Amino acid sequence: MLLADMVALNGRIHTLDADARVVSGIAAHRGRIVALGERDAFENAIGPSTRIVDLEGRTVVPGIVDSHCHPDTFAIRMAKWRDLGPDVIQSKAQLLATIAGDTRKAASDSWFVGYRFNELKSGGYPTLAELDAASHGRPVFILRTDAHLGLANSAAFAACGIGRDTPDPAFGRYDRVPESSELTGLVRETAAHVFLDRIHATDTEDDIARGMECVFDQALKLGITSLYNSLTPSRAIRAYQAMKRAGRMRVRMGIIASGREPGLVEALIASGIRSGFGDDELRLIGVEWCPDCSTSGRTAAYYEPYIGKRILGEPPDNTGMLLYEADDLKRRAIAAHKAGLQVCIEGVGDRGIDFALDTIEAALEAHPVADHRMRVEHCCYATPTIRERLKRLGAVDSSATGFMYDLGDAYVANRGAAAMRHMWPHRSLIDSGIPAPGHSDAAVCRLDPWAAMWAMVNRKSGLGADLDAREAVTPREALEAYTRLGAWSGFEENVKGTLEVGKVADFIVLDRDLFTIDPDDIRNVTPLMTFVGGELRHQA
Repeated sequence: MLLADMVALNGRIHTLDADARVVSGIAAHRGRIVALGERDAFENAIGPSTRIVDLEGRTVVPGIVDSHCHPDTFAIRMAKWRDLGPDVIQSKAQLLATIAGDTRKAASDSWFVGYRFNELKSGGYPTLAELDAASHGRPVFILRTDAHLGLANSAAFAACGIGRDTPDPAFGRYDRVPESSELTGLVRETAAHVFLDRIHATDTEDDIARGMECVFDQALKLGITSLYNSLTPSRAIRAYQAMKRAGRMRVRMGIIASGREPGLVEALIASGIRSGFGDDELRLIGVEWCPDCSTSGRTAAYYEPYIGKRILGEPPDNTGMLLYEADDLKRRAIAAHKAGLQVCIEGVGDRGIDFALDTIEAALEAHPVADHRMRVEHCCYATPTIRERLKRLGAVDSSATGFMYDLGDAYVANRGAAAMRHMWPHRSLIDSGIPAPGHSDAAVCRLDPWAAMWAMVNRKSGLGADLDAREAVTPREALEAYTRLGAWSGFEENVKGTLEVGKVADFIVLDRDLFTIDPDDIRNVTPLMTFVGGELRHQA
């Protein structure tokens, strides 16, 4: 046996392997697991330079794999934007006071930009007049927590050349007062990207790298050892490579390249780069397009209209919208699939999921592959018909379990209590043999996997909304969605996701036993130590 760099002993180490082994010790050499077992199995692995960690009877599990999130934009926003989440802003008056305070002495062309705003938990949307009054003539843009809707004031509209008579962009909408056609301030989908493109134009690779240090700190504190960056633009890909060269990648990163950026996917296809390119620290997972939208923001595509309180300017009988023409998206996905790139397509409502599955089916007809693992991202309203289709096509339900805790109340309000029977239906997915990894979609929702697992087990939102207990799962099943299945969804199951000899030594030591505590206590689980490649990267 090789002399280990690190040996951890006296724990309850849940390997999550095929035999569900629980052992007391683990040894790592050069970042990989070289032994698992009981204490006497490690006598020959310990040398004079081996670091020995006493786990003191604690529960140990594999490192968390968040298989769909946005660390690049999260990094930028933590570095340069205002956090307006419900834990910061509790009322409309507080929001307007924050804007007024920040803009009072700002340069005349300086933008106020905020993110994570949730009108349902923070007093509702301010009017355009209220935004104008608070902003001292400075442009204001606020991104709703779902990142699909935004609020702009008059100065921001003017800065982007948008007026009362400006037509809506393709696949987007500037909401207007029905009686007068005046702008309300709310902008949807591609209309929000008009402002985002203007604001992000000044971002640099250094901005991403600087903000990423804060993202890594948060991730490691939560026990997250791998992040899959959804819709990664070329600027972030360059930033990650620079960070890797400088030895600054403290968390493993998977790149899901953005189909939103003109030419990026085409460049990957032309270069011959395939999914899996890279190494265990930085790897290309696949490519992604986002044709569906937001349920909490009332834009995701469903067959039945939204219920509940309509937003001023919302179309009557609203069933949401789709952001691509079907033939165009199929053409793009087929080309990527043929080139060996794993295809990921967002689908949230049942109509949106079917749209994504139509594209996946077209790709498979053009180029059959048995184990393709094409993913439907978020895949929230997975009805029995959709579940049957997922299984028949071999598609992955890449489930936005993070939405349950933070946005579950809005889902109930906008779709109704009965719809929760098939919203993130993990019990049915597991029983049907459909793989469904979980993810946060941070910074849309909190990065915290333990809050999401709490919601999966208890089938409640963070504020207690009933999400239908018939779809509840066990703590082990919830954890597997964030470990084994997360790695599998990116073709990395031979590298991580379980603790087995030969895999990377990514594991976390918990402050309580996830498998025996009261299910209501799961959201309070705290990692005491996070190891990446056998190196201690976080200690509480």
